[in-house]
Amino acid sequence: MPDETESTTDGDGATSKYAGNPDGERFTKISGAEYDRVNEFLKARTSFTAREWAIARACQDFRTPTGVPMQTVGENLPDLVPFMDDTYSGQSVGSAKHRFDEKVQNAANTMLYGALSGFYTADELDAILYEAVETAKLLIETEGGTIDLETEERVESRLAESMREVRATSREVSAELADESDTDESDSETRGAEASVD
Repeated sequence: MPDETESTTDGDGATSKYAGNPDGERFTKISGAEYDRVNEFLKARTSFTAREWAIARACQDFRTPTGVPMQTVGENLPDLVPFMDDTYSGQSVGSAKHRFDEKVQNAANTMLYGALSGFYTADELDAILYEAVETAKLLIETEGGTIDLETEERVESRLAESMREVRATSREVSAELADESDTDESDSETRGAEASVD
């Protein structure tokens, strides 16, 4: 379980521009929404809860080169996020952030498995990526952020290229497995024929 001093800096040591003093309010678009309504909103689009979303966002905003002040985030959460009414201990904040990270990883695992297994055509993968990008934009805008068109197009292009590479790899792996299966069947038939002769 992550502790209160867990470092969340990028590899280059960069910090959030909101670190220590968020510039502007968060979640103003849903300032009047209750926690349960926010949970329903997320359930239709993601696998994380409203609490995990709020805490992950607050942790990112208050990230510094030495980590995240978990205790500070937990104590001020109701002031930082309009649909959060309770304060949390640093340990609870760390646990929620850890669960959020796990769910992000599990979602990535699921998507990559589906792509590598050849379950989807290139057009279907493009449609999945498009929906994912649109959902990400909606969430970022809902929490008070923005994504410029250039960044959006760059991300979509990189994701599409990655998925094309994944699909190509999937076809190669499938072909190799098919060849191995054919070889095993041939060897088995040969051994069976030899046994019959003996």
